[in-house]
Amino acid sequence: MDKRPARAYVPIDIDRRAPLAAEKLDLLILKTLALRSEHGYGIGQRIEQMSRGVFKVTLGSLYPALQRLEKDGLIGAEWTTSENNRRARVYRITAAGRKRLAREQEDWERVSAAVTRILKTT
Repeated sequence: MDKRPARAYVPIDIDRRAPLAAEKLDLLILKTLALRSEHGYGIGQRIEQMSRGVFKVTLGSLYPALQRLEKDGLIGAEWTTSENNRRARVYRITAAGRKRLAREQEDWERVSAAVTRILKTT
């Protein structure tokens, strides 16, 4: 049994100033919305939850990404009233967004598998 202490992770802030993380933010948003429609803040919370705290999406990068995805027709949005009677903009993935998600997920899996193979080469 391994008696080393568990490695503590410092969350990776997904911020528009960090190119690689921001580049993959669209993929993470599309995947989140493929699971269920969600309001903006909830999307960021869900990404953090699904990554087990590894990713922390800053609002300064989340909302511009949502606007860009909506402009590109990959997500749609509508104003609703939340359970605490506040206005909330709820986002959903479109058919075009599902197609983009499938393509980008496939690309990511291929690239990440190749990087993993290289890093594990002895």
